Amino acid sequence: MKALADYIHERGLQFGIYQDYGTKTCAGYPGVLGYEEIDVKTFAEWDVDYVKLDGCYVDSTKMDTGYPAFGKLLNETGRPMLYSCSWPAYQDKPNYDSIEKHCNLWRNWGDIDDSWASVKSIMKWFADNQDELVKHAGPGHWNDPDMLIIGNFGLSLDQARVQMAVWSVLAAPLLMSVDLATIRPEFKEILLNKDIIKVDQDPLGKQGLRVWNGSNCEIWTRELVDGSYAIAIVNLREDGAPYTLRVNAHQMKIPKQTYKVKDLYEDEESRVFNPEDNFETRINPTGVRFYKFTKCVSHGRRRRENGSHCVV
Repeated sequence: MKALADYIHERGLQFGIYQDYGTKTCAGYPGVLGYEEIDVKTFAEWDVDYVKLDGCYVDSTKMDTGYPAFGKLLNETGRPMLYSCSWPAYQDKPNYDSIEKHCNLWRNWGDIDDSWASVKSIMKWFADNQDELVKHAGPGHWNDPDMLIIGNFGLSLDQARVQMAVWSVLAAPLLMSVDLATIRPEFKEILLNKDIIKVDQDPLGKQGLRVWNGSNCEIWTRELVDGSYAIAIVNLREDGAPYTLRVNAHQMKIPKQTYKVKDLYEDEESRVFNPEDNFETRINPTGVRFYKFTKCVSHGRRRRENGSHCVV
């Protein structure tokens, strides 16, 4: 395994490993319970960079002490290893104050599968529980809605764009679950979108929210470090033609200012949004329009955005 780790590191990648806090992993292989110290030492000797610790085959009441203890052992090795916990996914009322203190990221809910229905259910769960979740997300400790299934077989291109956009608003770890040897170019383009990755990895580390839920449409908004906003407008309807939506600053939960608006998926010229206007967009069924709203600063009869003019 050390040779495999060296091979991976030589190519500029990092080496992650899966384990389980129970007696067995979810697939029935040996877990770490009862062997925590020797397993952690072994991971460090192998130069592991990332440890995912699942929670099958163990009493969930033991997790409140077991997961922190395992994290302490990881730290004591002196080897930096990112610690991914499945702790809250196995409890009805997780102690997120403790979880954020001991884990770098944590799976909150059930596993994703390769389907649009699964993506929608995770979006709904995160929206329904967002008031609690956002309080505990930030640099070094993140809610994890599970892997990106972009490029497999369960999502259309539009649906794949939805997942990438909403996951970036959620400040989610972007973990791909796809065969890189066979992924189609159009899905690869979504995963490599630098503007969206920049939103996801914004240094403010503030998790976004579903701020508006209309008839089959949702708005997800995230504040960014430079005072701009990432806004995903999602059409959940599965039939019919593209839908034209008109919304205002209040519905998008952004201050009433003038903004320069950039579409993060489409190669379109930026436009200006004035606070007294409605913002109009057209969205495909089970699709998304994903925008960055950057504030314009007044300079006489013009407004500036990061050194460029917003003509109004």
